[in-house]
Amino acid sequence: MIELLKNLLNNLGYIIVIAFIVSKLNSFKKIMQKDTFTKTDILILSLIFGGFGILGTYVGKEINGAIANTRIIGVMTGGIMCGPVVGIVGGLIAAFHRLIIYPVGITAVPCSIATVISGIVAGRIYNRCNDEKVERKWIYGFLSAITMESLEMMLILVMSRPFEKAFSIVKSIYIPMLFANAAGVAMVILLTQNIYNEKEKIAASQSKLALEIASKTLPYFRDTGEKSYDKICEIIKNSTGADAVAITDMKCILSHIGMGSDHHVKGSCVLTETTKNVLDEGRMMVLNKASEINCQKNNCPLKSAVIVPLKEGEKIIGTLKIYYAKENSVSYRNINLAEGLSQIISTQIEISKVGKLKEMANKAEIKALQAQINPHFLFNALNTISSFVRINPDRARELIISLSTYLRYNLEVGDELVDIYKELEQVKAYVEIEKARFGDKLNVVYNVDENINIKIPSLIIQPIVENSIKHGILPTGERGNVKIHIKKTGNAEAEICIEDDGIGIPQEIINRVYRGKCSENKIGICNVNNRLKILYGQGLKIERKTKGTSTSFVVRYKR
Repeated sequence: MIELLKNLLNNLGYIIVIAFIVSKLNSFKKIMQKDTFTKTDILILSLIFGGFGILGTYVGKEINGAIANTRIIGVMTGGIMCGPVVGIVGGLIAAFHRLIIYPVGITAVPCSIATVISGIVAGRIYNRCNDEKVERKWIYGFLSAITMESLEMMLILVMSRPFEKAFSIVKSIYIPMLFANAAGVAMVILLTQNIYNEKEKIAASQSKLALEIASKTLPYFRDTGEKSYDKICEIIKNSTGADAVAITDMKCILSHIGMGSDHHVKGSCVLTETTKNVLDEGRMMVLNKASEINCQKNNCPLKSAVIVPLKEGEKIIGTLKIYYAKENSVSYRNINLAEGLSQIISTQIEISKVGKLKEMANKAEIKALQAQINPHFLFNALNTISSFVRINPDRARELIISLSTYLRYNLEVGDELVDIYKELEQVKAYVEIEKARFGDKLNVVYNVDENINIKIPSLIIQPIVENSIKHGILPTGERGNVKIHIKKTGNAEAEICIEDDGIGIPQEIINRVYRGKCSENKIGICNVNNRLKILYGQGLKIERKTKGTSTSFVVRYKR
């Protein structure tokens, strides 16, 4: 038994070495790092992991007319890491080989059945292992391999004849195969897992690069003149190493910098059918062959590309196109970067509308609130997001969404009343960014009555919450709480109250708010008070408490 174990471990070493080499191949990485597999990907992965199963049979050792093998390593790893189809097809490939091509001894049938079952079980493990458990897949692999080897031995005892010989085989190979296969499945999963870890590192580095590009291009989005998009495309091209970059609206090319600019001309209509498809369908397209780009110009130097839609909310407004001069140049790294850039550029295009909206605004209240969307807040938010990119890329993505929500709401507001839940969505986006900056120092609690259907003036709660955080909580240097209460007070009224346990607002400032004569850093809360008086005849009720400040107001709601 000891000699057999040594032999199996030695053979396991060959499989580990081959698995290591395969895991370093760019073509294999390119498939494994995809969020979803195509049918071709699944076929290739099934052949690879089924091939590992066949290899496990060939390097096995014949014992009493049976084969002590490491067949299930490839099958189970494929199923656990790549899904049920890969596990089942890989298991069928390895089982067919054992039963038809290499039918040695009395155990061929039960071993083949056990191989297929192993693929099915591995696929089930894949379905049950969510993202939070991905780091523990090797443990599931180790334990399930023990279970599958035990099942295989039981099948041999039940199906193989004569029983005495089957029993002798199981007695000789059970423990060595149990240990070798369980250890092998765990180790190959860990090797494959490194590809996913590398994927996260790539995502983090590309998010950082996307934010750096956003910082460089921001000045050109503030004033989108004739040459602004040229500058933006040039920055993206130089930063990404692409051979050409283009931005389009729904009909025309706004800019094209780099190779192919002789026929992809600024101001001309969108040339390629692929770009039209992205505009129509609103989904990213990855093109790794010149024929897929489908350019109308013969001998176009652009051979591969990634095209992503630009959106304003859910509405498609154009595309970002990143081109390369060689085929098959679009990697996971390029795709991840393009997605990040499309989100940021979409947000920046919306930000650029601030100036236009200011020109259209007729009321001083809206102008004053829009003025609070200043470069300082955006700079601080981007710095905060950048700091999370390296240590917590998922959190960085969440903050980008929060920033987008905050800015989009500020851009869309007008004189009309808005639903209270939409207003709270903007408040929560602002709070998430501030909590990311100040961590445990800030706690915000929402206490909202159920089934409350309120229409309130837009941008009416966030300035009060901002005042509580900046001038109430943060100056204490300690952890503080902000509570937002929204409750019904009668058949036609509701009260909104924002409380904090900060340093408390001085009575002098309260008097200034009531008189409408605020200093520059208090213009938001003064603005809120004036608008409420115009709409409801009654403004804010501000109270200094033993610890902190309470600011409340009453609105009328619709059922």
